[in-house]
Order: sequence, then C-alpha cells, then structure tokens
Amino acid sequence: MGNYRIKNRLRILLIAGLIIISQQLAEGQGKQNPQFLNEIGVLDSLYSNILEESREIYIQLPASYSAENNQTYPVVYILDGDVFLPTASNVLDFYCGGFMPEMVLIGVSNSKNRMRDLTTSTISTMYCRPFNQKNGEVANFIKFIEDELIPYVEDKYPVSNYRTLIGHSYGGLFALYSLIDHPHIFANYIAIDPSLDWDNQNLLEHSKTILASHRYKNKSLFVSLGGQLHMQNPDITLDNVMQDSSDFTIFARSNIAFSDLVQQNSANGLAFEWKFYPRDLHGTISFPSIMDGLISVFEWFQMENTDKFNSPDTPKDELYSIIKYRESKLQEHFAYREPPYPEDLLNMLGYMSLDMQQREKARMFFEFAAKAYELSGSDYHRSKAGKLEAQN
Repeated sequence: MGNYRIKNRLRILLIAGLIIISQQLAEGQGKQNPQFLNEIGVLDSLYSNILEESREIYIQLPASYSAENNQTYPVVYILDGDVFLPTASNVLDFYCGGFMPEMVLIGVSNSKNRMRDLTTSTISTMYCRPFNQKNGEVANFIKFIEDELIPYVEDKYPVSNYRTLIGHSYGGLFALYSLIDHPHIFANYIAIDPSLDWDNQNLLEHSKTILASHRYKNKSLFVSLGGQLHMQNPDITLDNVMQDSSDFTIFARSNIAFSDLVQQNSANGLAFEWKFYPRDLHGTISFPSIMDGLISVFEWFQMENTDKFNSPDTPKDELYSIIKYRESKLQEHFAYREPPYPEDLLNMLGYMSLDMQQREKARMFFEFAAKAYELSGSDYHRSKAGKLEAQN
C-alpha cells in the first residue's frame, strides 16, 4: 500500500511538472554552440521600397522548431528589437506552455530614424523651442510593416497570422496608434511607458471617438507606467499627479488618461490591463512590462482545471469536456485550429492512465494526441493504442 501511494504521488508530480520538463529538454537540445550559454536572435534584413532603406530584423525561433513538422507559430513583433528581443526570449523560456504559446520573435531594429517612424503626427516645436528632427511619418512605417515586413516574415519563417506587437516609449505610442487606426494587423498590444504626451496628446484626443465606436473582440492591450511621475518633485504620486498641470507630469497624465478612457469604453470588448511600476524608471520598465504584458495578453491561453488531470478519480467524460472546451477556446482566439495541449502532455497522461489500469482514459488521451498532431494511423496504433490492445 505504501509503494502504491508513493507511485500515485509521483504520477501527480509528473503531470504537474511535465510541461516544464519537456520545455527545458527542448531548450537544451536547441542550443547549438557549447561556447555560449545562450545565443539569441539571428540577423536578417529586407529592403523597404516604402521607407527607401534597408531594415534589420532579428529572428528567434522556438526551441522545438523543426523544418520537418511544418508547424507554424504565433508571432511577436518587437520594436527596438535589437534591445528588447533578448528579454522577450527569456520570458518565453520560462512561461511558454502553461502561460503562453511557443512563438516566433521578430525584433525590428529602430536604431535609425526612430522618431521619424514611430511618432504619430508632425511637430515643428517642442517645449516652445524649434524642433527640426524628422518626425510624424508613422503612416509610412505602418505601411512598411503591413505591406512589406509581415509578408516577408510569413513567406520565410514558420509563423501564423496571429500577431502580437510590443513597443516602448515612442514604440509604445506606435503600438497604441496601431490599435486605434489599424486594428486588423495585430491581435495583442503591449505599450510600455508610451509617449502619449507627443504633440499635445494628439493620439489621446484622436482615440476618444474610436474607442467608443470600434469593437475589439479577442484583442488584448497591456499598458504600463513608470514610477517617475515628476522629474523634479518626489511628492507627486499616483494619487495626486492628475491634479498637477505642469509639463513635468504631462507624460504620466497622458498615460493615466488613456487608461481611464479605455476602461470607460470597456463595452468595446478590448481585454485591458494597466500596471504602474513605482520602482521603475523609463529606462528600466521594459523588463518587467514585457513579462507581465505577455502573461496578460495571453491570459486566455493559460491552462485551466489542471487539478482535474492530477486526480485519478476525475471521470473520463469530464476530462473529455475540459479538453474539448480548451480546443474550441484556442480556435476562437487564434482563428485557426490549434492542439489543445502539447503532444508530450497528452501522451504522458495516456501512459499514466494505462499504468493505473484506466484504459478508456488512456485511449482518449492517445486519440486526442493522434488527431491534434495528425499522426498516421499505423504509427499511432503501433506506438500508443497498440499497447491498449496488447493488455486487453
């Protein structure tokens, strides 16, 4: 009896930890060069006829990727990607599986002409002084992304059309512009400390009627705000910043006003989270925001009812309903068919059910795995279902 209990506890632990274990194994196999602990982002580039210049991009494929399986993945486009792609990659290493799907990361370099490309309207003065730097050409940059970059990526790399956009500062401003004026391009938006003060809050004003009238079903937005609300007055806090009217707080006030606006229009269906980081500055907020933002916009992806799978007493029909629900939920968000669980997890659940003499449950898990991952009938029966027949 004691050995039986120990085995059952081990099975439960194995189920709970399977995703983490299989993920770590895949990561270990994916590392090619033993001279380095980690290599992130392969450099690529394309010439843009719209921008009339070459644009560097950095590509990070999932560790499990294999050219032989023809699998495609959701994709994340990261502005200032040469800076922020490593952070996004680290987040995925720890959280993909149970919290978010495996994804292809596309880091877009904005090291040149950053203000020109990411700002949403043209200005000639800033803080009452002449301003001559090129700016306000966001229409060209969004056209480059939609008409040149995305087709290039989708033709060359294993990505689906389910897209997430991450931007910081002016990049965050661009992410919100994309949501407001071009919502068909991306499904999710992470705007990190966005520069909504640009041009006397031009985008904030422009957003008011659109957020009230547009529908954002199955779209998600995460916005963050750094802790330095006033650059000279530490007595300005989240509680009183909106009462200040100086230029020193317009950055924070614009962010908060946009957040209030989104929440006032919650009937439009946009899934929204806003987070304040009191200990972070504009230059440090990207790291926690990328982590929290990806978890937030993929909250719907997170696995539910794991306790039911951990319990050998859960009826087969209940487990079947849970799997079917997740299958339909993923298809609703992705707008294409996606396996409800990793193949290794379904197969492990099948083998564990076999070990506990629960053959019908085992058959169900194996059949789900075979259908979801399109295994051939002969391979499936030889490797999985055949074990059931041999034990009958």
